[in-house]
Amino acid sequence: MAVRWHGLGGAFAASALVSVTLLTATGCSEGRVVADDPVPPGGSRPGASAVRHAADTLYRAGTSKVRTSMEMDSGGTRVTVEGTGGFDYARRSGRLVVSLPQGASGARPGERRPVTELIAPGALYMKNRGEGVPADKWVRVGTATLPDGNLVTGGATDPVSAAELLRGARKIRYEGRQELDGVPVWHYSGSVDIEAAAVAAPAYARRQLKAAEKGFSGHEVPFDAYLDGQARLRKVQHRFTFASAGGGIDVASTTRLHGFGASVRVVMPPPRDIYAGKIAFP
Repeated sequence: MAVRWHGLGGAFAASALVSVTLLTATGCSEGRVVADDPVPPGGSRPGASAVRHAADTLYRAGTSKVRTSMEMDSGGTRVTVEGTGGFDYARRSGRLVVSLPQGASGARPGERRPVTELIAPGALYMKNRGEGVPADKWVRVGTATLPDGNLVTGGATDPVSAAELLRGARKIRYEGRQELDGVPVWHYSGSVDIEAAAVAAPAYARRQLKAAEKGFSGHEVPFDAYLDGQARLRKVQHRFTFASAGGGIDVASTTRLHGFGASVRVVMPPPRDIYAGKIAFP
């Protein structure tokens, strides 16, 4: 089976014949491990159940800024897609500018071509996608039609999807207290049962997670989640594996949240600005 991320103009391409090494980012590389303190300054340690309810806590938080990173190692070469933006959790929508790796289709030499993405319930909009799409047009894709539910196709796992996945968290283990961007956070690890997440998710997220069940090897996805003293998700990493005849293709996707309460305005494109031609997705 080939995995081709056509949604980003072919920036990522991996086949069953390519050996892919999972890039595991540890919490220690991001923050300092400190002694466990159940009632530290800045908030108390959230319990394991807060991991499963991370999506509900985000919706109550309102808005935040977001940084994303998606990594894989193909043939000894590290391939990274990074994004920045903001999300309005009350409306379950957001905007990301995703920077493709150098050499991506449509990019000038040495350029990391940016793709603007708008995420809405059930839909992904992309601009500057390339591959024959006019520069002033948006591409719209229904996330439930993608084999992974757009958990990685767009080059980022958006915070809404990342948090909804945690509804299926299993084998949750407390790893300790750390600091992330100067904020005390509590690190939990475990695995997500995608089927269980889909069952527990609200209707607007269920179809997307149901689609994701089909795109990955097995139903379990390892995760590391970092929550602050208000039980808000500050960072989450999922490690996805695509089934293939060669033994699987692994991708590490990290979503970081900061600037809660920031002004976030997401305007969806009008129908006249949406490209009506055909596009290739897996």
